[in-house]
Amino acid sequence: MWTGPKNAVRAQKSMGLVGGTPTYTPIEGFAAPDVPARTYHYSPDGRLFAYALPTVVRIFLAEGAQLLQELSVPNIIELKFSPRGTYLSTWERPVKLEDGAQHKNLRVFSASTGEELISFTQKSQENWDLQYTMSESHAIRLVAQEIQVYRPAEWGKGIADKLRVEGASMISLSPGLNPSVAVFVAEKKGAPAVVKIYGLSTLSGAPTCSKTFYKADRAQIKWNDLGTQVLVLTQTEVDNSNMSYYGETGMYLLSAAGNFDCRVTLDKEGPIHDVSWSPNSKEFGVVYGYMPAKTTLFDQRVRTLHDFGSSPHNFISFNPQGRLVALAGFGNLAGKIDIFDRRTLTKICTIDAPNTSYCEWSPCGRFLLTATLSPRLRVDNGMKVWHCTGGLMHVQLVEELYQASWRPTPLDQAPPFGATVPAAPQPSISVLTAALTAKPVIPKPAGAYRPPGARGLATPAIFKREDEGGAPRMPTGSGSATPPRGYNRSPNPPGSMGHANGATPSNGNGHYQNGNGGRRHVPGAAPKTPSTAPAPGAEGGDKKPKKKGKKREKVPGEAGSGAVTPTGEASVRPSIDVSVVGTQTPGQGSVPPTPGAESLDPVAKKVRNLNKKLKAIDELKEKANRGERLEATQLKKMEGEAEIRKELSSLGITA
Repeated sequence: MWTGPKNAVRAQKSMGLVGGTPTYTPIEGFAAPDVPARTYHYSPDGRLFAYALPTVVRIFLAEGAQLLQELSVPNIIELKFSPRGTYLSTWERPVKLEDGAQHKNLRVFSASTGEELISFTQKSQENWDLQYTMSESHAIRLVAQEIQVYRPAEWGKGIADKLRVEGASMISLSPGLNPSVAVFVAEKKGAPAVVKIYGLSTLSGAPTCSKTFYKADRAQIKWNDLGTQVLVLTQTEVDNSNMSYYGETGMYLLSAAGNFDCRVTLDKEGPIHDVSWSPNSKEFGVVYGYMPAKTTLFDQRVRTLHDFGSSPHNFISFNPQGRLVALAGFGNLAGKIDIFDRRTLTKICTIDAPNTSYCEWSPCGRFLLTATLSPRLRVDNGMKVWHCTGGLMHVQLVEELYQASWRPTPLDQAPPFGATVPAAPQPSISVLTAALTAKPVIPKPAGAYRPPGARGLATPAIFKREDEGGAPRMPTGSGSATPPRGYNRSPNPPGSMGHANGATPSNGNGHYQNGNGGRRHVPGAAPKTPSTAPAPGAEGGDKKPKKKGKKREKVPGEAGSGAVTPTGEASVRPSIDVSVVGTQTPGQGSVPPTPGAESLDPVAKKVRNLNKKLKAIDELKEKANRGERLEATQLKKMEGEAEIRKELSSLGITA
């Protein structure tokens, strides 16, 4: 009987099972452990629940939290149930044994009896567990480029079948009634990467489908729920074009039967952020391109079904019924979640969930769970439950929250979604409590960051995002990720003399002068004027600089440092006069004195300084009236106002 979605949470100092709407109260009968748990896991059918402590692993019935088994296995870091909850796999860090034997750090237990059935040596924590078929008739694992197949009902008989694939670095077993195995071989020494698909029942035969491609150092393999098609998301370690820090990405669609395979061509340059299959196994969504990213829905023949446009998204997820689609921007994005109706392709609502590090649909497809987890963020940890129409249903703040998830429920046991989007139920009391205790948030201006030179009424298109009316990002072709800009590095503001629009080109290379003969203008410096050449016999005129090497012969018509012009007069090269302080003569250029600096007597200077202090104190008072927090030094400065006014009065000034 369906009693609403339930979830589990694990923190540094607590752990609990939480009931569903509308109360969201802890489940009775579950006793939280006295020491911090390292991990927990639900069985895929939601029937069992297990968590690992430093010295023991406990298995419970999820309904009622009844303890079934307690396994005395220490230092367990990872847990995972088989699809039907028959077996529980555990993984611990490998250690060197005293007798030199290999450490069997991957163990498989019977969930009902607690008996250890088989153990393996598994060094890597990535892809550590065995992969089971949906019926648990077979289990496979990759060992040193060899695919090993076991029959769980006969663990004691060892390997039932095996296949060696040279260079295999990853395997993935498909769901469905006729399981297949996808094998990925990375690109190496100029040889292309390849993905091969084998039928599990005919593993020793030829692959049913094979696809080769370049630019693939690693891959993600995502099967649809029927196990008939697979998406291969490839990625390189380094982007040779320097367009992305995270390498180049690509995506391919393959059919398990071998009757279809192609590259998924995307119409926007940039990385692939996320991809997700619809539960109907006939369509998938892709979020791709430089920010703002583009989201497109494709069918099983890679034909475009719908374009959601460009927005700052990097996450896509269908609800279990395939009726709703969630598009969100997490990580370094703002945390906006847009919910779309798949039937009408219209937006239902937008949810503001900043700092979200985990997001998941409930089994009934009506709620979204968002959580802020450690160590991704160590402040404002907790979880929130949202209705698909945008309403906040529950808030639970937990210090140092490490894990949160829904309790799985088979689709046939969850209530049907219905023809229309259901209305939101009454939120829990925690929402009102959180609203009363929340810190006041100062609204920030919406939109992308604008540098000071781009702020104003008329923002140039180059500073606008694509979804705000800016020009679409175009490849530069120079290997740089920085878009070409329509401005130069002139210190003058746009539109003024000396800027690119009003400057005079100095050569044909596109460089511009600032309207001052090419010389740089330094604010406050004296204007530079060309000086005349010293006359013969004048002071310093007979001094010649020492030259190294052979003397250069004079060209006929050359006199001194000037050149002969067509009129016969010598042109003078501009020079800079360098004078020593105290030796300047009248007429030489010097830095002009500060206006009025010499005319102030000591009393006037003191009055001016005291007025400056009063003005600074008035500004601090305005900040305090606006509710801004002042530092101790600023408060001390405000306390001295009376002394300053008293000193001004003694000087005969009324402030």
